[in-house]
Amino acid sequence: MTVWHASVLTLFPEMFPGPLGLSLAGRALREGRWRCDTRDIRSFATDRHRSVDDTPCGGGAGMVLRPDVVDAAVGAALAEGEARPALYLTPRGRPLDQALVRELAAGPGVVLLCGRFEGVDQRVIEARAMTEVSIGDYVLSGGEVAALALLDACVRLLPGVMGAAESAEEESHGASGLLEYPHYTRPAEWQGRSVPPVLLSGNHAEVARWRRAEAERITRERRPDLWARHSGQETAAGRAIAGRPDAA
Repeated sequence: MTVWHASVLTLFPEMFPGPLGLSLAGRALREGRWRCDTRDIRSFATDRHRSVDDTPCGGGAGMVLRPDVVDAAVGAALAEGEARPALYLTPRGRPLDQALVRELAAGPGVVLLCGRFEGVDQRVIEARAMTEVSIGDYVLSGGEVAALALLDACVRLLPGVMGAAESAEEESHGASGLLEYPHYTRPAEWQGRSVPPVLLSGNHAEVARWRRAEAERITRERRPDLWARHSGQETAAGRAIAGRPDAA
């Protein structure tokens, strides 16, 4: 059996597995459903000072990770056999969404490069055909927190990690492309607030309709970008069913 394999290239290898050693991901790691190795980028430096960065060409503040050092680290990880994609975690990258998570989880694993300082020399990104990925429109101190988020999202989709297979499909950003509907549990009355009666009706069809309607309402109100994408997919699917997939 091929085990999903993550390699993390970082200046702070002690940050891993970190929270990924707990809960579902941690149990899956102990059960051998995935494996994670870290490589200290500094160990690939060749000078006596173990230098990994230098001043930016053209001037400016900060330092930039050297292409020769980063390339050696990436090459060592990729040399392990599997054709795993190499990803560089950066705010300017492709947004990490559930579609990309599913794609990565379905593969053999990933090689993740965690940047620091002002970033990584562009030449090694291009030479290694690395995919740049962002977890959001904000700046972190380095790519390690982003790597943890990406790995957590992928690991939970691996076979046998989650208890109920349908959970991964029904939650936020699942197969429907909608945000998740609200959840309730006992007691039925709490601080003057009641569980919606339909959820106590025992009518599974009505419960499903309510949940769908709530998911659509919340997505329309909170994430119009997701709603527009979802609406476009629904329209395209309807045209395809009608035998007019190219209709305008």
